[in-house]
Amino acid sequence: MASAEPGAEDAAEAEEAVYEEMPCDRMELSQRLAVEELLSTEASYVHNMQLCVSDIRAHLQDKQLPELDLEGLFSNTDDILHVSRRFLKGLEATAGPGQEQLLCISTLFQEFKEEMEAVYKIYCASYDHALQLVESYRRDPRLQEEILDTLNATVPHTGASDLSFFLVMPVQRVTKYPLLLGKILENTPSSASAHSALEAAARAMAQVNANINEYKRRREVATKYTKAEHLTLRARLARLNTHSIAKKTTRLSRLLLHEAGIVAKTEDKEYDDLEEKFQCVASSVATLKENMASYLGHLEAFLQPSPHQCDLQMEQGPAQQHRRLSQLLQSTVFPEFQRVGRLVWQPLCSLSDMLEGPQQLVKKRLDKLLDYEEIQERKSEMGTVSYDEEAAMNTYLAINDLLVAELPQFNQVAVQLLGQILRSFSALQLDLAAQVLHHAEKELEQLPHGHMALPSFWKVVEDSLQQSGAQLRAFCQAFETVTPSPGTQPLTPAEERKVLSLVSKHGPDKLYQVTSNISGSRELDLTLLRGQIVALLQSADTKGNTSRWLVDAGGPRGFVPAAKLRPYSPVQVQQPLMQLLGLDGDTERRRHSYASPEAPRPQVATFTPTFQVVAGFSFAARSPQELSLQAGQPVLLLEPHDKKGSTEWSLVEVNGQRGYVPSSYLVTVPVQEPAGWSLPV
Repeated sequence: MASAEPGAEDAAEAEEAVYEEMPCDRMELSQRLAVEELLSTEASYVHNMQLCVSDIRAHLQDKQLPELDLEGLFSNTDDILHVSRRFLKGLEATAGPGQEQLLCISTLFQEFKEEMEAVYKIYCASYDHALQLVESYRRDPRLQEEILDTLNATVPHTGASDLSFFLVMPVQRVTKYPLLLGKILENTPSSASAHSALEAAARAMAQVNANINEYKRRREVATKYTKAEHLTLRARLARLNTHSIAKKTTRLSRLLLHEAGIVAKTEDKEYDDLEEKFQCVASSVATLKENMASYLGHLEAFLQPSPHQCDLQMEQGPAQQHRRLSQLLQSTVFPEFQRVGRLVWQPLCSLSDMLEGPQQLVKKRLDKLLDYEEIQERKSEMGTVSYDEEAAMNTYLAINDLLVAELPQFNQVAVQLLGQILRSFSALQLDLAAQVLHHAEKELEQLPHGHMALPSFWKVVEDSLQQSGAQLRAFCQAFETVTPSPGTQPLTPAEERKVLSLVSKHGPDKLYQVTSNISGSRELDLTLLRGQIVALLQSADTKGNTSRWLVDAGGPRGFVPAAKLRPYSPVQVQQPLMQLLGLDGDTERRRHSYASPEAPRPQVATFTPTFQVVAGFSFAARSPQELSLQAGQPVLLLEPHDKKGSTEWSLVEVNGQRGYVPSSYLVTVPVQEPAGWSLPV
């Protein structure tokens, strides 16, 4: 019996050891299977991504279907494939004994977590848009047929019916990494050396997924507020309700408190610096776009004339040489320079459009910041806030975090694009100058001054310009002082009464004539036309400035530049005083019936100024009812309106022909004849 007991005990111990080893072996087996699953599924995933990028997308590109948005469908799959290939290569290199392999896998995940987050967050944020594109293509029979043809030609073994079969793979893969690591961790004893490393790797990948979800949420908020809505006034009014009015009123009140210094603003130095740089870039782009639009307009106007197509009726000389050079430039150099539209203007417009979204988001951040401050103040007083208020606070934080995270990169890219646009424009300008000089060398050698030294040539140019300038000034002066000779016509009755009224009120020595058109630019300034008669009230303005005079224009009173007035001397007419003023006298008596009929009336010198109407600008008739005019040509005004009574057109007669001309093209000027004042005989 004693000898049998030790044998029984040994058997029991051996059986117990077997039972202890079996769970350990089973755990180790499960661990090994989990590692193999990680490796095999990663290899399969990389293979499918390779098919998606190299085969499916390439096949669709070859079809050249403009309706397909391949960039929107496949997003940054190239970057994902690049990272996944390197990650798979690292996994395959971890082969080794148990715990050592697990340590290598954990280290590999830690090394790739930032790269994975960077590429997968972009793809996941655009994944919903890709699904919308797939759904829209599914409703188009022709596009759906092309997509199915591509899938059958490239990946028939998968049995995929649309692109979503492949597009979902990156989303599924990044979310599966924490699960695979968790499965390996479950089958790793806590006492194992790789246990803590696996825990850290699993936490890291879970954090990567959390960051991707947060980034996607921010992008959704940004997408909501970056859409530029062009609403009509009626649509904007339809959106108004009690809630929106109260919210806008609260924001305005908060903003006024900030500006008044009653409530402190929320300071964010990092964001303020980023926004300042962004606004600087946006302002530069807007200014450059405005200048470039003006430049292209001038370029188009410059290229419109074709002097080489005109017959100059000259066989030789500089004019013919200029004609040949113009023809050469118009046919070869200038058309090529129009590349500026494709290489400068279009990229500049694209950059300007890119700025609209961030500008909307920056503006919306300010609104949400005002809401955030108001809610924070209420929360500090009451201790709690509602669900909607909490959501509003989270919206501000999401917008702020997104701007702080992405504005630096956006500013950098925008500055690079702006610099590239400017460099392209400079290169085009240099190329234009080089080509023009190259083609003009032969023609320049044949010109009279082609062999002159540069200082002597510029002296000739300066002398020619001075001579031409003197001739132009003389011509302008002659045009201003010399009036056409024929056909004078008296003032209309209304104009006569206006001038006579000014004389009766202020005297003839106070009358002045406007020498050129005056456009009032300040308050109390008058807008007058050349030739109008006014009466001087005061030779200075309210501040004592003698360059601005106060005048009476026969009704309105105001200030005009003194330099644009000259004394007016009307033509004397020998007519009885009471005959000219009879109408006004009768009117006054009727208006003031209480006045004594025997009261003496002041003696006022009588006159009838003589005026003529001339064409201030040339006008080309466009219909049989209109009449062509030359600048300075005298006309006879028949009716100051058209048949419908509109004063924009006037009926005139020139050289026996009648027709309508724009009233704004006509100018009333006095006849330059010797005139003086004397008492009636």
